[in-house]
Amino acid sequence: MFTGLIEEIGTIGAILPIAGGKKIEIICKSILDDVAVNDSVAVDGVCLTATAVHEQTFLVDAVGETLNKSTLASVKSGLPVNLERALRLSDRLGGHLVQGHVNGIAEISKILQLGENYLLEIRIPDTLRRYVIDEGSIAVNGISLTIAAVKGSRLEFSIIPHTWKNTTLAHMSVGQRVNIETDVIAKYIENLLRDGKAGTTSRSLSEDVLKKMGY
Repeated sequence: MFTGLIEEIGTIGAILPIAGGKKIEIICKSILDDVAVNDSVAVDGVCLTATAVHEQTFLVDAVGETLNKSTLASVKSGLPVNLERALRLSDRLGGHLVQGHVNGIAEISKILQLGENYLLEIRIPDTLRRYVIDEGSIAVNGISLTIAAVKGSRLEFSIIPHTWKNTTLAHMSVGQRVNIETDVIAKYIENLLRDGKAGTTSRSLSEDVLKKMGY
């Protein structure tokens, strides 16, 4: 589990083919003081397991659905990537709950500088539209962002200078593809709205039921 608050911008190093996927070397500095083999690290929003840790690099394996659902399938050496170590239970939750399970790939459709801030617009797959709302949370390449406006399949964000400078957003351009993870709470609510499990009596979800469940 992660928060979507990026700790460091790393760089993709060597990429080696392995059975069913690729082994990726990631060059970084500050997060390595507390990363060990088997630890989880979010790389551009994708939860990966460190398979080896060295003085200035760590290695991860990306296979199967990870490559099918994320931009790691087309990653290249020298690419900057957002890095975040897994959340401790004692840590502050400054962003929102991020699982590191990418739901799909979006495309950057607009970047505008507005004074010191930036307007970022992305186009998400239509299948993810039902999980987003105005002022809701979403992870874009692992960055926890608040949606300023939903315009069909296009989402707008207002990016402050600190976020722009301390994530890979400053390196992005129109047309670039990014990893998207929608808010997990929306998925749970969607599941509750469905009929009961197969073989059981279906139940409706009213406003009163939601209130009793704490929503």
